[in-house]
Amino acid sequence: MTDVIDPARQGSPVIDVVDLRAEPILHGVSFQVPAGQVLAIVGASGSGKTTTALALLGEHPPGVAVTGAVTVAGQRITAARPPTPGTVGFIPQHPSSVLNPVRRIGAVLREIATRHGTSVEAALRRASLPSDRAFLRRYPHQLSGGQQQRLAVAQALLGDPAVIVADEPTTGQDTATRDEVVRELSELARQGITIVLLSHDLDIVRTLAGQVVVLRDGQVVEAGPTDSVLADPREKYTRELVAAQPGVDDVTTRTVEAGPRLETTGLTARHGRATVLREVSVRAAAGECLAVVGRSGSGKTTLARCIAGLHRPQSGSVRLDGRELTRRTRKDLAAVQYVFQDARASFDPHRTVLDQVARTAVRLRDMSTEQARTAALEILAEVGLPADAMRRRPGGLSGGELQRCALARALLAEPSVLICDEITSGLDTLTRATVLDHLQRLTRRRHLTLIMISHDLGVVARIADHVVVIHDGQVTGHGPAAVVLSPFAAGKRENAL
Repeated sequence: MTDVIDPARQGSPVIDVVDLRAEPILHGVSFQVPAGQVLAIVGASGSGKTTTALALLGEHPPGVAVTGAVTVAGQRITAARPPTPGTVGFIPQHPSSVLNPVRRIGAVLREIATRHGTSVEAALRRASLPSDRAFLRRYPHQLSGGQQQRLAVAQALLGDPAVIVADEPTTGQDTATRDEVVRELSELARQGITIVLLSHDLDIVRTLAGQVVVLRDGQVVEAGPTDSVLADPREKYTRELVAAQPGVDDVTTRTVEAGPRLETTGLTARHGRATVLREVSVRAAAGECLAVVGRSGSGKTTLARCIAGLHRPQSGSVRLDGRELTRRTRKDLAAVQYVFQDARASFDPHRTVLDQVARTAVRLRDMSTEQARTAALEILAEVGLPADAMRRRPGGLSGGELQRCALARALLAEPSVLICDEITSGLDTLTRATVLDHLQRLTRRRHLTLIMISHDLGVVARIADHVVVIHDGQVTGHGPAAVVLSPFAAGKRENAL
């Protein structure tokens, strides 16, 4: 029997959702959230979390018929009657979807603040961002992933909302930044703002949320106080979600003896006038997973982009099988593939994901269109994408489903080196375990060299053979995964990356 959260002892609900249906995605979702409370909605990618959250904004995916009752701050919400502007703030999983790439940060924030009569400086301070002139003159692409996420928080705060919907707000952030976001959301809840948190990170859910709703295939399978649901789940599906969460204690002890397939020597790189990499040298063998860890803005992604040929270093070299990669041939492009953190931004919104994944085999493996589609269908199935999702456009897929499409697209090139930039951060625990297992098999069976960029040390422990720590553009530590991660396995959080 489905549980419905009863907030009677906590005051009148600010959010009241009754029998919400959005066929074919949602099938009768109900819950209530009182003022100043945090409700977490968890479940596998495609379970209906984002569709549920969008209903609070009066929005829904194209072609979906919505029924049921949604009330927010006393206002009945429908597509024809969305919330009063500013009432509901939205923090997306991928901040690029709400940040204007061609306008300076300050100009956008001041425009929003003028509309709502609020303070840019106060919003930036509450989001742990600077408010000096130099920062306000930057563009979103000049910020790290963590800074972009906090900028999205600041934009939401400018509306002085009664409700904030946070869709994976800690995705792709280092431990310290993730903790900052959690503290900020906790403080907002203490100020009376109601928070609806969509998250695959059950540690964040335990820390932040008082109540949790577990969705599966568009239905509530379990709901109640977070401590009881996650500590002693009644439903098998919830137990599986909890059990699949990776931990730092699960560190690998495998040693790879082969010589380096990929090697960087003395890489120095700049963004404009700022030096972001300083004499970075790393190496990884065939069949090895090298994890690159460090705080947001430390230079991890710039290093990965240099390896992939997407960013030209100021000095230093990148070698593949002993050969320096300078002017890259089509064979070189296929050999080093990159899976981006923001999967949605890497897809054309107007073409089906199947066509876009298949295009890789046409361009880089000389396949016919029909051969490429057959190969794409096979590899999309391997990464666990539902058959009906393959022929949708990107807008019809969840963030986790799109991330698996991006992985399949890169794997279809049959690379020697695969760079994964925070690709598991938007996946539920069950899908994450499936993807990591698949990557581990590929690494060993195909002798693939895997470069894994991640802030999730549980993921690193599960898959990495060797770990490199980057801080302020420099390598500050490296070694076998078991050695580098041992302080974290011992629970020394003061060393958190």
